[in-house]
Amino acid sequence: MTAPTAIRLYGTVPDSIVDGPGLRYAVFVQGCSHGCPGCHNPESQPAAGGVVRSIDEVVADIAANKLAQGVTISGGEPFEQAAACAQLARRCRALGLNVWTYSGYRYEQLEAGVPDEAVRALLDATDVLVDGPFVQSLHSHDLQWRGSRNQRLIDVPATRALGRVVLWETREYFPEKPPSW
Repeated sequence: MTAPTAIRLYGTVPDSIVDGPGLRYAVFVQGCSHGCPGCHNPESQPAAGGVVRSIDEVVADIAANKLAQGVTISGGEPFEQAAACAQLARRCRALGLNVWTYSGYRYEQLEAGVPDEAVRALLDATDVLVDGPFVQSLHSHDLQWRGSRNQRLIDVPATRALGRVVLWETREYFPEKPPSW
């Protein structure tokens, strides 16, 4: 399989704090066939929209951001551009960044499609998968790093090692405001 050199993007955000822990570089791909009602990026759904950028250019932008602690690939639907997203994710991990991937597919659906090399490659390069479609009736602003209660934060390496879904848990301590304040 020849590695793709370009990716179709809806846009990027070099300083996101809502797409995973820490300061992240968020990459929003173009194209999504899920069409979830209430989608936060409905303009990202048409496959022919957005702009085509070279993966080299996107990686250079990410590498130039010395404050980013990780990269989030969202959308649109990353698994509809799995080969390009896998290439991007692998290169980001080579920079020492962790990779979160958001998908409207459930992990089990993606694993069922693993004979597809590109799907396997993107899962292999993902540290945390936020899976499942956005369901407007299950939406809550109280959820951390996901939009609706049906979505899971999956630790992909642990899940694959154990052969069952392992939910990701934060390993960072975030101090809370003392009650006296």
